[in-house]
Amino acid sequence: MRADRTDAIFSALADPTRRQVIRALSEQGPSTATGLAANLPVTRQAVTKHLITLADAGLVTSTRRGREKLYQISPRPLTDAVSWMADLGARWDDRLAALRDHVLTPKRRR
Repeated sequence: MRADRTDAIFSALADPTRRQVIRALSEQGPSTATGLAANLPVTRQAVTKHLITLADAGLVTSTRRGREKLYQISPRPLTDAVSWMADLGARWDDRLAALRDHVLTPKRRR
C-alpha cells in the first residue's frame, strides 16, 4: 500500500467521530448523513464533513438518492490497512525473536 494512502486511511480513522460513523455504517448498512446524525452526538453538517474525509481516504463511497447521498463502507482500504498492520507486526515479531535468540544464546567461551 502506498504511504500517502496509508496516511490518509489512518488519519481518517484517528478521529473518534469518524470511527463511530464507520461503526454505524457497518452495523446498519448504507445510510444518509441525516440517518447517521440521528444516532450520533453531532449535527448532520458535521457528519457530512466527516463523510467527506472518509470518502477522500476511500473508506466510504456514495450514491445519489434524490436530494441526498447514500453512504456505504468501502471494505478494500480497511483490508489494506489490516494487511499493513499484520505485515508490520510480523516484522516486529521476527526482530524480537532474533533479539531473544541473540540475548539467550550462550556465548562460546574461548
